[in-house]
Amino acid sequence: MTHYFETPSGAGRERQVRARFWDTEWTFTTAAGVFSGDGLDQGTAVLLRSHTPRPGSRRMLDLGCGFGVIAVALASAAPQAHVDAVDVNERALDLTVRNAAAHGVGDRVRASQPDGVAGDVRYDEIWSNPPIRIGKDALHDLLLRWLPRLAPDGLARLVVGRHLGADSLQRWLIAQGYRCDRTGSAKGFRVFEVAPLESTTDAGLR
Repeated sequence: MTHYFETPSGAGRERQVRARFWDTEWTFTTAAGVFSGDGLDQGTAVLLRSHTPRPGSRRMLDLGCGFGVIAVALASAAPQAHVDAVDVNERALDLTVRNAAAHGVGDRVRASQPDGVAGDVRYDEIWSNPPIRIGKDALHDLLLRWLPRLAPDGLARLVVGRHLGADSLQRWLIAQGYRCDRTGSAKGFRVFEVAPLESTTDAGLR
């Protein structure tokens, strides 16, 4: 069986979906074979309805971008920012490029495979609805690859289902040397703000 974190074979059944957050109505193109291809998933909705990017952020990452909802939203809300959208699913990357262009932010959203991001890039913000179903070890490897790319005052916002191990993930992140505060909770999901312990970023800053 093909999973959304693999590039699917065959034609994708595309459709237009609508979502509302940040007092805005959004339309995105989705397709079969990508994460939440039928529309905005509940976890991402909780994340976007509870937080917005910081005004001064200029480089942001959408980790596991799917069809590009977070990347497009961040670039739209922060016109000074450039957003890297990373996924291993080529169909998802294509949809992200198209959705970014449709929303007028295609020049500031760069969609790529993980290895396509330069190793010296540092992020003011990382946003993610991480792929919990890849397994605990793979998830930990994923986070340990990208969280060290936070700038000294950078932060990550992660949304994780409570029943999918959100609380244990919070404990693990703290054990790895990160500050990890819960800054949102709704519909069975936790939103965490993650930052290096030496960060001067105020917890819960929105």
